Amino acid sequence: MTAIIKGLKQPQPVSRLTLASLSISLLLLASPVFSETQNKLVWAVNIGGEALKITDSLQYKADNCAPANKIPSELCRAVSSVEGAQIQPLYKSYRAGNLKFSKPLSNGLYDLTLHFMEPQDTASGARLFDVLAQGNVVIDNLDVRGSRDGRIRSALSRTIPNISVNEGRLDISLQGLKGLPVISGFEVRQRQPSNGQSWTLFWSDEFDKDGSVNPDNWSIETWPAAKVNAEDQTYTTRTKNLRIEHGLLVIEAHKEDYAGAKYSSARIHSAGKMDILYGKIEVRARLPKGQGTWPAIWMMPTDPYRYATNCGPSKVDWQGNGACDAWPNSGEIDIMEHVGYDPNIVHGTVHTKDYVWVHWSQRKGSIKLDAVHKNFYSYGLEWTPDSLTTTVDDIPYFTYYRDSDDWASWPFNHPFHVILNLAIGGNWGRAGGPIDDSAFPLRLEIDYVKAYQATAVPQ
Repeated sequence: MTAIIKGLKQPQPVSRLTLASLSISLLLLASPVFSETQNKLVWAVNIGGEALKITDSLQYKADNCAPANKIPSELCRAVSSVEGAQIQPLYKSYRAGNLKFSKPLSNGLYDLTLHFMEPQDTASGARLFDVLAQGNVVIDNLDVRGSRDGRIRSALSRTIPNISVNEGRLDISLQGLKGLPVISGFEVRQRQPSNGQSWTLFWSDEFDKDGSVNPDNWSIETWPAAKVNAEDQTYTTRTKNLRIEHGLLVIEAHKEDYAGAKYSSARIHSAGKMDILYGKIEVRARLPKGQGTWPAIWMMPTDPYRYATNCGPSKVDWQGNGACDAWPNSGEIDIMEHVGYDPNIVHGTVHTKDYVWVHWSQRKGSIKLDAVHKNFYSYGLEWTPDSLTTTVDDIPYFTYYRDSDDWASWPFNHPFHVILNLAIGGNWGRAGGPIDDSAFPLRLEIDYVKAYQATAVPQ
């Protein structure tokens, strides 16, 4: 595992490991996911389908598709294709109905990840249902199509952390509100204590000194509104928008006419100052509340032209440049994105040439949290030569596996850097309705940013 700090020579790409052919026709290396908690998979089912082996540590049991004791709507079904899913067979199979799943488990804390797909060409809002765990609603009014790009058969993954088992059994159920619920699969992981051996800190900024950001660690970007993603803010260097106070990095957005925009905010990055190739990134943050907000903790390649085919460093600026394919060819890693119209749902995503949102094929997962505008959470990335895993408080909720040696699907073999920004509006920020101007000013607050190298593989 390699990390790069300013002044050190950047390494060449690592040599590829031989990949085994797995039962789902993907080339997935069963390398461990380095999680501080090393959560243990205790129950996983491919609803409506056959047993699946993804890695040695991730295997789904087959669903019992026998018709006994099932009404016709609850029988196992399948579709021919799914969008935005790496593990296609998991999402192609499904069941519909007011379903219940139950299993004896030892008492403790568990994390539940559910997988959905809208199989029919129904309008957003035509199918609504609740998901319950231990009799408590953990996802309410779920609209699978509306939650996943408004597309038919787009995969939706959502993690519910901290489900408590106190009486030796876990119950999961789906209750229809409008139409029949649908589900394609789920995993249950038991929280395990940290072994404390996986990571060694090599870089951090804890924002202890009030004033401006440390120029040795961060660069401040300025650019106009609508440069990318039709965003409504302009990014500035003003302390009004960017400062350190009371031990926090504050990125503050304002509703104001400034530099030709209706809103102002800030964006910083660590390119050339802290670049990393494999390891762990951890950012403890509190997010703003308000429709139209779009805060992000993410990573871009320090050499954006690494896999570009029609442009190079001679371009003045590749960002927002439709004539340059530096993005998405060279990759993007989104550790945390949150849109204000869908509060408390945090997303982790990767973009590549093959898998990108403009083609509805990006790979992503999501996790439901409690009051992200009040509580600080640690948003993380664990990156190996063969996988990328996004986490919240060391709870993994999305993993993207290296499924080939082709850079078009896995450009994540060269150094990336961290970006922190608070966007306003834009294609995604305004997707749920107009910007709420009454919510301003709004703050993205960062307690610290830390980078680690892997030091040991847990056995």
